Amino acid sequence: MRGQFTGWPEQAMDVLWQLQGEPTHATRERCRADRERLVRQPMIALLNDVADTDPRYEDFSVWHYRTDSWWWQHQGAVIRLGRKIEIGLRFTLDGLRIQGAWWYPDPGQVDMFRKAVASEGSGRELSAVVEAVRKKGYEISGDLMKRPPRGCPADHSRADLLRHRSLIAARPLGCEEWLHTPEAVDRVLSAAADLDALLMWLVRHVNRAA
Repeated sequence: MRGQFTGWPEQAMDVLWQLQGEPTHATRERCRADRERLVRQPMIALLNDVADTDPRYEDFSVWHYRTDSWWWQHQGAVIRLGRKIEIGLRFTLDGLRIQGAWWYPDPGQVDMFRKAVASEGSGRELSAVVEAVRKKGYEISGDLMKRPPRGCPADHSRADLLRHRSLIAARPLGCEEWLHTPEAVDRVLSAAADLDALLMWLVRHVNRAA
């Protein structure tokens, strides 16, 4: 049942503002408790509400801030859907960003991906899914080879996809007033629905290591 997440307090932005650049150890320690309460805990509440809506989203982690200043300035979280297949969220001064990703593949997963892309049925399906996601405003990226893998014709109709050793679709969700309200849950669920066909294709075809 939803209701834990009420929005990021406006003071969350003030905390992140204080952590810009290279904050000193003293600044980090001064901000630590407020950052936990105002930045990280709302992300946990958000993902609990998302998981209550769809049990597929129950396996999530919300990162701590570690020692590098980047981690203090970017509140990250992931929802795991399969092996190396996940939804990533990031809350910063720029607002909330989402991505669907298959990356850092296990041994054998790249070969599985290429076989599925080369296969006429599953390959055409992925090509259509990627194009649909792109049209919704997502940037498609990943670790790409300079040319298609050996044995693949350079003029293959899906040569660009065959070059991928990871596949990421990402876009910013914005930094509007809804971030400070429960509406952020619905924004995340809507974006997750945008990514669903892509991520489920990946779960079906590259979810296991060889």
